[in-house]
Amino acid sequence: MFQEFKKFAIRGNALDLAVGVVIGAAFTTVVNSIVNDIFTPVLNIFTGLVEFRNISIGLPGPGVLRIGSFINAVINFLVVAFAVFILVKQINRFRSKEEGKTKECPFCFTDIPKQSTRCPHCTSQLQ
Repeated sequence: MFQEFKKFAIRGNALDLAVGVVIGAAFTTVVNSIVNDIFTPVLNIFTGLVEFRNISIGLPGPGVLRIGSFINAVINFLVVAFAVFILVKQINRFRSKEEGKTKECPFCFTDIPKQSTRCPHCTSQLQ
């Protein structure tokens, strides 16, 4: 059982997931800082220096609607969504350049450079 766990933990998918979680946690800290330390003060200038975090509506009883915290969460989401959009867009751009440089050998089905006239894997003559 320990050997199976070791194979699972060292396998690429689990390691990639662990790296993604760590990077995601660090990225969350950066995004929260951007929103709380840069965007919110700039928006406060346009809204009459009102702190979003302090905006709340009292309800009958002990309830309070903290609208300002919700606004900060929405801004956080928009910043993260935009950053992920830019990242995916760049990855797709690089991926499309790589895909255009190769073709598949019709005999052994491996990727080879488009200019190849002979497959380096199976040595078949290509047209």
